[in-house]
Amino acid sequence: MLRAQIAQNPPNFLILPSAAASVITYEYPLNERIRTLLRLEDLFERSRHFIARTDPHDHHMALLTLFEIMEVSSRADLKSDLLQELERQKQVLLSFRNNPEIAEEALASVLRDIEQASAALFSMTGKIGQYLRENDWLMSIKQRTGIPGGACEFDLPSYHYWLHRQAEERTGQLAAWTGPLHPLRDGTAIVLRILRESGKPQAHSAALGTYQQMLGGKTAQMLRVRLDADTPCVPEISANKYVLNIRFLAQNGDDPRPRIADWDVGFELTFCNL
Repeated sequence: MLRAQIAQNPPNFLILPSAAASVITYEYPLNERIRTLLRLEDLFERSRHFIARTDPHDHHMALLTLFEIMEVSSRADLKSDLLQELERQKQVLLSFRNNPEIAEEALASVLRDIEQASAALFSMTGKIGQYLRENDWLMSIKQRTGIPGGACEFDLPSYHYWLHRQAEERTGQLAAWTGPLHPLRDGTAIVLRILRESGKPQAHSAALGTYQQMLGGKTAQMLRVRLDADTPCVPEISANKYVLNIRFLAQNGDDPRPRIADWDVGFELTFCNL
C-alpha cells in the first residue's frame, strides 16, 4: 500500500529541482530514528566546516565534534537501519524506471549513490568508532574535554603540542580519524534527502500565531515548516498521532521573554514520510 502511494507521488528531485527562496526551514522529527539522523547530519557538516579551516581553535572544535559523532553513532542498530532503509528506497526507485514523467539521469544518479553508500556501510566491520576508542591518546582528550576547561595546556601538554603542529598535519590526522565514519554520513544524507523530498509543501496561516490540524490517521516521520526569512518568529511544534499544534513565538531582541505572535503568520507545512 505504501509503495503504491509513493509510486503515485515520486520524490521531487526526480521531477524538478527545488526552487531557491529566501526562507528558513525548521524540521521536527517524529521518531527517534529520524532524530538521530538529523543530529548526525548536523555533526558531520560541522566537522567538515572545522576540518577545512586551519586555526588550532577550529581543529579543537573538529575534534570535539568527532567525539560527539562517536556518541550519537554508537546506537547498535544504526548501521542495519540505514542498510535496510537504503535497500527499501532502492526498490521503490527502481519502480520509476521507464516512467515518462521521471528524469532518468536523476534516477540513475540516486540509484548509484544508494548502491555506493550501501556497499561502504556493509564494509564497516565491528563496533562503529571502535578504532577511535582504541586510541588511548584520543580517549584521554575525550575524557578531559568532558570537564569544563579540562583541555588546558597544563592538563594535556601533548594535546597542546599537537595543536601547535603544522595545520596540514593536523588536517590530515583529523581526516584520517573522521574518514572511516563517512559511510554513515553518506547513507544518512541519502535517506534524509529522500525523506525531505517525499512531501508536498502546502501554504497555511496561523491565526494570531497559533495553528492546529487534526491528523485523522495521517502519518509522518518528519514535519518541515518554512517561514519567510524576514518573519520575526519561530515555530514551537508538538504533535502526536491525533493532532498537530504549532505556536509561533515572536522574536524580539528588546524583550527576550517568549510570547505568541499577535499577528497571522503565513507558513508552509510539509509532512515527510519514507
